[in-house]
Amino acid sequence: MLKLLVLFLCCSTISSKPGHLDDRVMHPHPRRKPSEGENDQELTAEYWNEIGLNTLKNYLEEKLNTNIAKNVIIFMGDGMSVPTLAATRVYMGNENAQLSFEKFPHTAVSKTYCVNYQVPDSACTATAYLGGVKVNLGTVGVTASVQWEDCQGMTNTSNHVQSIAQWAQFKGKSTGLVTTARVTHASPAGVFGHSAQREWETDTDIINAKQDPEVCTDLATQLVTEEVGRNLNVIMGGGRYAFLPSGTKGEEEDDGYRSDGVNLIEKWKTLKEGEKAQYIWNREQLLGLEDTDYVLGLFESDHCPFNLERDQQLDPSLTEMTEAAIKILSKNTQGYFLFVEGARIDMGHHEAMVHLALDETVEFSKAVERAVNLTSEEDTLIVVTSDHAHTMSLGGYPERGNDIFGIAGAASDSLPFATINYANGPGYEPPESDGSRNDISKDDLGEIEHRFPGGVPLDSETHGGDDVLVFARGPWAHLFRGVMEENVIPHIMGYASCIRKDGVSACEKETDSNAVYIHTVALVSILLVLVHGLV
Repeated sequence: MLKLLVLFLCCSTISSKPGHLDDRVMHPHPRRKPSEGENDQELTAEYWNEIGLNTLKNYLEEKLNTNIAKNVIIFMGDGMSVPTLAATRVYMGNENAQLSFEKFPHTAVSKTYCVNYQVPDSACTATAYLGGVKVNLGTVGVTASVQWEDCQGMTNTSNHVQSIAQWAQFKGKSTGLVTTARVTHASPAGVFGHSAQREWETDTDIINAKQDPEVCTDLATQLVTEEVGRNLNVIMGGGRYAFLPSGTKGEEEDDGYRSDGVNLIEKWKTLKEGEKAQYIWNREQLLGLEDTDYVLGLFESDHCPFNLERDQQLDPSLTEMTEAAIKILSKNTQGYFLFVEGARIDMGHHEAMVHLALDETVEFSKAVERAVNLTSEEDTLIVVTSDHAHTMSLGGYPERGNDIFGIAGAASDSLPFATINYANGPGYEPPESDGSRNDISKDDLGEIEHRFPGGVPLDSETHGGDDVLVFARGPWAHLFRGVMEENVIPHIMGYASCIRKDGVSACEKETDSNAVYIHTVALVSILLVLVHGLV
């Protein structure tokens, strides 16, 4: 009996059930209230069977779309891991909620490693999902034969990786990029850039690395003056400082950072003389765009603000930028390619600020939904994916309806632990003087910049090496399936839209099919003539 009593007390100590801690600790934030009848429905087998059968019915009724993709849009949620998706659903109010792109009919799993690293960064991954080639960590738009900071190697055009934007431009399509990061940051640089160092966004960065900016061109200059960047119809995001000389002020009294004295904004305007082109820097100008074929929108000196913290009168949302881009690009009867990045999901995670990361994911979902509403599934392929994961985890057996930012339960030390945790990062708290853990029930977990716990102290939380998901809708979306290398993504998009440089495309397939049909008809006709002659 004594052994049983001891066992009971030990189990009670590590229990995560309500009652062990007071309700303030277990549920520091209001719990979601189920809609009327929701719990009752979920208690029945009929409810779940109906969901299963309706899903099966939809699958069975689906017809494969083998049209030509006149337009291609790739949405990239930077750092949007699978746990991020799951946590965002709860943040939206219900564990069974769906993000807009989770309704897409076709999915795949993408392997994200670099050529030389197990856990990737946003530069090597951008080259993979935009250029079709896996490369080294920290390099963008150059093959893996180019090592980190190899200035000479990046100037060799035989080492350059062409992006799908360049393929699209070869075919006469309009092209654009939209991001909430600096437009010269690692991910958008995959659209237009070739650099042995992703951080060489200005000539000053190259000088600081003790390299020669006359030899290795910075990314901002590449964006304005070199072939792919110069021909982009839409450039929207942050990063104005990379375009302005040191000593020059931007529209918001922000300082330029260039050492060469070149004002790249003015240079862009000069290069677009005679074209319908506009430079803009605020939301009002974005919403007022009319009859424009080219737009350079630099809305911040650095990255765009987090959606939860932006000035809604001055700063455009990702959704608003996406809509404006699609309207401009849609003017081309040949179609378009558009890259859209929800960049600050990643940056919220790096800071271990889950509130910001999840809200960015919701805004990203809204941007995808806006694109869906503005386009037709018949001629527009929309692909939604992430470049890499993060170390955020979602665990601890919290009850349904528990606040995603709340307490999951109590650990064996009788102290509470959060539902959201990171493997590493700035949310790490060293042990108290008595060796105990930080009591997070004393923290304001509802504060939007609260840093969630990390297992290892780092100034910035790292990426994760997990696979990420791919969601697809439109022509040839069914080719996204199974577990694939990340670099396969642009090859499928290029095939669907007939822009692959090597000619392997849906159009080629269609031509082959027509040729077979014509040859078959001709052969049958000849046989009929012969048979008639014999008779």
